[in-house]
Amino acid sequence: MPNARIEKIHFSPRYFKSFFRLPAPIQKLAIKKDPWFRTNPFDGRLRTHKLKGDLAGTWSYSINREYRVLFRFISDVEVLYYDIGTHEVYR
Repeated sequence: MPNARIEKIHFSPRYFKSFFRLPAPIQKLAIKKDPWFRTNPFDGRLRTHKLKGDLAGTWSYSINREYRVLFRFISDVEVLYYDIGTHEVYR
């Protein structure tokens, strides 16, 4: 499990499509949480956790109680933001 600062984040086209569909307050909150993630992807405030089943290999962190960012570690210091949204992103 990586513990280093995240040096590079790649964004999938799906992530941007989903991001721009979010309500403006959720977009602002996601932008606020991004530096926390970059500094420490396992900051307790993010509730980062590994997913199972069909999403094995994918991780999630919380924007708030309803919204999540789905991502994958490419290396210990590099990730791909795959999607953002409600629990619907798990499907």
